[in-house]
Amino acid sequence: MEFIIDTVNLEEIKDAVDHMPIVGVTSNPSIVKATSPENFFEHMREVRKIIGKERSLHIQVISKDADTIVKEAHRIIEEVDDQVYVKVPVSYEGIKAIKILKAEGLNVTATAVYDLMQAYMALAAGADYIAPYVNRIGNLGNDPMELINELSNRIVQDDYDCKILAASFKGVQQVRDAFNYGAQAVTAPVSVLKQIFANPSIEKAVDDFNADWYAVYGEGKGICDL
Repeated sequence: MEFIIDTVNLEEIKDAVDHMPIVGVTSNPSIVKATSPENFFEHMREVRKIIGKERSLHIQVISKDADTIVKEAHRIIEEVDDQVYVKVPVSYEGIKAIKILKAEGLNVTATAVYDLMQAYMALAAGADYIAPYVNRIGNLGNDPMELINELSNRIVQDDYDCKILAASFKGVQQVRDAFNYGAQAVTAPVSVLKQIFANPSIEKAVDDFNADWYAVYGEGKGICDL
Protein backbone atom coordinates (compact mmCIF):
# COMPACT_ATOMS: atom_id res chain seq x y z
CA MET A 1 0.00 0.00 0.00
CA GLU A 2 1.55 3.27 -1.15
CA PHE A 3 0.51 6.84 -0.38
CA ILE A 4 1.78 9.25 -3.02
CA ILE A 5 1.02 12.97 -3.20
CA ASP A 6 -0.15 14.97 -6.20
CA THR A 7 1.74 18.26 -5.88
CA VAL A 8 4.96 20.09 -6.71
CA ASN A 9 4.54 22.72 -3.98
CA LEU A 10 7.80 22.41 -2.07
CA GLU A 11 6.45 23.45 1.34
CA GLU A 12 3.46 21.16 0.93
CA ILE A 13 5.75 18.26 0.04
CA LYS A 14 8.01 18.93 3.05
CA ASP A 15 5.01 19.03 5.38
CA ALA A 16 3.42 15.87 3.97
CA VAL A 17 6.64 13.85 3.95
CA ASP A 18 7.40 14.97 7.50
CA HIS A 19 3.98 13.96 8.86
CA MET A 20 2.71 11.04 6.75
CA PRO A 21 4.12 7.79 5.31
CA ILE A 22 4.48 9.29 1.84
CA VAL A 23 6.45 7.20 -0.65
CA GLY A 24 6.38 9.42 -3.72
CA VAL A 25 5.33 12.55 -5.60
CA THR A 26 3.43 12.79 -8.87
CA SER A 27 2.96 15.75 -11.15
CA ASN A 28 1.26 16.70 -14.39
CA PRO A 29 1.06 19.99 -16.32
CA SER A 30 -2.02 21.14 -14.37
CA ILE A 31 -0.30 20.47 -11.05
CA VAL A 32 2.79 22.32 -12.27
CA LYS A 33 0.59 25.29 -13.26
CA ALA A 34 -0.74 25.53 -9.70
CA THR A 35 2.78 26.30 -8.48
CA SER A 36 4.17 27.79 -11.73
CA PRO A 37 7.90 27.36 -11.02
CA GLU A 38 10.06 29.67 -13.12
CA ASN A 39 12.63 26.96 -13.82
CA PHE A 40 10.83 23.63 -14.19
CA PHE A 41 13.81 21.28 -14.06
CA GLU A 42 15.51 23.11 -11.21
CA HIS A 43 12.23 22.90 -9.30
CA MET A 44 11.90 19.16 -9.93
CA ARG A 45 15.46 18.65 -8.73
CA GLU A 46 14.46 20.44 -5.53
CA VAL A 47 11.51 18.05 -5.20
CA ARG A 48 13.95 15.16 -5.52
CA LYS A 49 16.19 16.63 -2.81
CA ILE A 50 13.23 16.82 -0.46
CA ILE A 51 11.89 13.31 -1.05
CA GLY A 52 15.21 11.55 -1.58
CA LYS A 53 16.01 8.64 -3.86
CA GLU A 54 14.05 6.24 -1.66
CA ARG A 55 10.76 7.77 -2.80
CA SER A 56 9.37 7.74 -6.33
CA LEU A 57 9.08 10.85 -8.49
CA HIS A 58 6.64 10.82 -11.43
CA ILE A 59 7.00 13.54 -14.10
CA GLN A 60 4.62 13.82 -17.07
CA VAL A 61 5.45 14.50 -20.71
CA ILE A 62 3.34 16.97 -22.69
CA SER A 63 3.77 15.93 -26.34
CA LYS A 64 1.22 13.85 -28.24
CA ASP A 65 3.37 11.98 -30.77
CA ALA A 66 5.52 9.02 -29.73
CA ASP A 67 8.85 10.30 -31.04
CA THR A 68 8.59 13.59 -29.16
CA ILE A 69 7.29 11.86 -26.04
CA VAL A 70 10.44 9.74 -26.06
CA LYS A 71 12.63 12.82 -26.55
CA GLU A 72 10.90 14.55 -23.64
CA ALA A 73 11.38 11.47 -21.48
CA HIS A 74 15.10 11.49 -22.26
CA ARG A 75 15.31 15.18 -21.35
CA ILE A 76 13.52 14.59 -18.05
CA ILE A 77 15.88 11.77 -17.16
CA GLU A 78 18.89 13.87 -18.18
CA GLU A 79 17.81 16.88 -16.13
CA VAL A 80 16.59 15.07 -12.99
CA ASP A 81 17.80 11.47 -12.70
CA ASP A 82 17.33 8.01 -14.16
CA GLN A 83 15.04 6.90 -11.34
CA VAL A 84 12.20 9.17 -12.43
CA TYR A 85 8.97 7.51 -13.55
CA VAL A 86 8.02 9.14 -16.83
CA LYS A 87 4.25 9.67 -16.94
CA VAL A 88 2.81 8.93 -20.37
CA PRO A 89 -0.91 9.28 -21.23
CA VAL A 90 -2.35 6.06 -22.63
CA SER A 91 -3.20 7.26 -26.12
CA TYR A 92 -2.41 5.43 -29.38
CA GLU A 93 0.88 7.32 -29.66
CA GLY A 94 1.42 7.03 -25.93
CA ILE A 95 1.36 3.24 -26.05
CA LYS A 96 4.03 3.28 -28.75
CA ALA A 97 6.15 5.55 -26.56
CA ILE A 98 5.66 3.32 -23.51
CA LYS A 99 6.92 0.32 -25.48
CA ILE A 100 10.02 2.26 -26.59
CA LEU A 101 10.78 3.61 -23.14
CA LYS A 102 10.39 0.22 -21.47
CA ALA A 103 12.65 -1.36 -24.11
CA GLU A 104 15.23 1.21 -23.01
CA GLY A 105 14.79 0.16 -19.39
CA LEU A 106 13.17 3.38 -18.17
CA ASN A 107 10.51 3.64 -15.46
CA VAL A 108 7.05 4.43 -16.84
CA THR A 109 3.76 5.45 -15.26
CA ALA A 110 0.83 5.08 -17.66
CA THR A 111 -1.65 7.86 -16.97
CA ALA A 112 -4.97 9.33 -18.14
CA VAL A 113 -6.62 5.90 -17.95
CA TYR A 114 -10.41 5.93 -18.27
CA ASP A 115 -11.13 2.49 -19.67
CA LEU A 116 -10.17 -1.08 -18.80
CA MET A 117 -8.90 -1.84 -22.30
CA GLN A 118 -6.64 1.22 -22.07
CA ALA A 119 -5.28 -0.23 -18.85
CA TYR A 120 -4.78 -3.66 -20.44
CA MET A 121 -2.81 -2.05 -23.29
CA ALA A 122 -0.58 -0.25 -20.81
CA LEU A 123 -0.15 -3.46 -18.84
CA ALA A 124 0.88 -5.43 -21.91
CA ALA A 125 3.23 -2.61 -22.97
CA GLY A 126 5.15 -3.01 -19.72
CA ALA A 127 4.13 0.03 -17.66
CA ASP A 128 5.37 -0.02 -14.06
CA TYR A 129 2.36 1.92 -12.72
CA ILE A 130 -1.07 2.39 -14.29
CA ALA A 131 -3.08 5.40 -13.15
CA PRO A 132 -6.87 5.20 -13.59
CA TYR A 133 -8.66 8.50 -12.97
CA VAL A 134 -11.14 7.55 -10.26
CA ASN A 135 -13.23 10.71 -9.90
CA ARG A 136 -13.24 11.50 -13.61
CA ILE A 137 -14.34 7.97 -14.50
CA GLY A 138 -17.19 8.30 -12.02
CA ASN A 139 -18.18 11.67 -13.48
CA LEU A 140 -18.56 9.97 -16.87
CA GLY A 141 -21.09 7.57 -15.38
CA ASN A 142 -18.78 4.57 -15.19
CA ASP A 143 -17.54 2.57 -12.20
CA PRO A 144 -13.86 3.22 -11.42
CA MET A 145 -13.79 0.54 -8.74
CA GLU A 146 -14.89 -2.13 -11.19
CA LEU A 147 -12.01 -1.09 -13.45
CA ILE A 148 -9.52 -1.23 -10.56
CA ASN A 149 -10.81 -4.62 -9.41
CA GLU A 150 -10.66 -6.21 -12.86
CA LEU A 151 -7.23 -4.73 -13.57
CA SER A 152 -5.98 -5.98 -10.21
CA ASN A 153 -7.26 -9.47 -10.98
CA ARG A 154 -5.54 -9.43 -14.39
CA ILE A 155 -2.23 -8.36 -12.84
CA VAL A 156 -2.40 -11.27 -10.40
CA GLN A 157 -3.72 -13.79 -12.93
CA ASP A 158 -1.03 -13.10 -15.53
CA ASP A 159 1.71 -12.32 -12.97
CA TYR A 160 2.52 -8.81 -14.24
CA ASP A 161 5.08 -6.71 -12.38
CA CYS A 162 2.88 -3.62 -12.30
CA LYS A 163 1.05 -1.53 -9.71
CA ILE A 164 -2.26 0.27 -9.94
CA LEU A 165 -1.73 3.91 -9.00
CA ALA A 166 -5.26 5.21 -8.54
CA ALA A 167 -5.53 8.96 -9.18
CA SER A 168 -8.07 11.80 -9.40
CA PHE A 169 -9.69 11.96 -5.97
CA LYS A 170 -12.13 14.37 -4.35
CA GLY A 171 -12.50 12.67 -0.97
CA VAL A 172 -11.28 10.05 1.47
CA GLN A 173 -14.03 7.55 0.60
CA GLN A 174 -12.71 7.28 -2.95
CA VAL A 175 -9.17 6.69 -1.64
CA ARG A 176 -10.36 3.98 0.74
CA ASP A 177 -12.41 2.27 -1.96
CA ALA A 178 -9.49 2.34 -4.40
CA PHE A 179 -7.29 0.46 -1.93
CA ASN A 180 -10.06 -1.96 -1.00
CA TYR A 181 -10.78 -2.81 -4.64
CA GLY A 182 -7.17 -3.66 -5.39
CA ALA A 183 -5.07 -0.54 -6.03
CA GLN A 184 -1.57 -0.93 -4.67
CA ALA A 185 -1.02 2.83 -4.59
CA VAL A 186 -2.92 6.10 -4.65
CA THR A 187 -1.81 9.59 -5.61
CA ALA A 188 -3.93 12.30 -4.05
CA PRO A 189 -3.75 15.98 -3.17
CA VAL A 190 -2.34 16.62 0.30
CA SER A 191 -5.62 18.29 1.23
CA VAL A 192 -7.52 15.04 0.58
CA LEU A 193 -5.13 12.98 2.71
CA LYS A 194 -5.36 15.51 5.54
CA GLN A 195 -9.13 14.95 5.58
CA ILE A 196 -8.37 11.57 7.14
CA PHE A 197 -7.44 13.38 10.35
CA ALA A 198 -10.19 16.02 10.27
CA ASN A 199 -12.62 13.87 12.30
CA PRO A 200 -13.58 15.88 15.43
CA SER A 201 -13.91 12.62 17.36
CA ILE A 202 -10.12 12.23 17.23
CA GLU A 203 -9.53 15.58 18.93
CA LYS A 204 -12.24 14.88 21.50
CA ALA A 205 -10.72 11.51 22.39
CA VAL A 206 -7.31 13.12 22.93
CA ASP A 207 -8.84 15.92 25.02
CA ASP A 208 -10.72 13.39 27.18
CA PHE A 209 -7.56 11.36 27.75
CA ASN A 210 -5.62 14.48 28.69
CA ALA A 211 -8.33 15.63 31.08
CA ASP A 212 -8.09 12.30 32.93
CA TRP A 213 -4.30 12.54 33.05
CA TYR A 214 -4.30 16.10 34.38
CA ALA A 215 -6.90 15.12 36.98
CA VAL A 216 -4.30 12.76 38.44
CA TYR A 217 -1.02 14.65 37.96
CA GLY A 218 -2.06 18.29 37.72
CA GLU A 219 -3.15 20.62 34.93
CA GLY A 220 -0.52 21.11 32.26
CA LYS A 221 1.85 18.53 33.70
CA GLY A 222 2.93 16.23 30.91
CA ILE A 223 4.84 12.96 30.90
CA CYS A 224 8.15 14.77 30.44
CA ASP A 225 7.38 16.89 33.52
CA LEU A 226 7.18 13.91 35.87
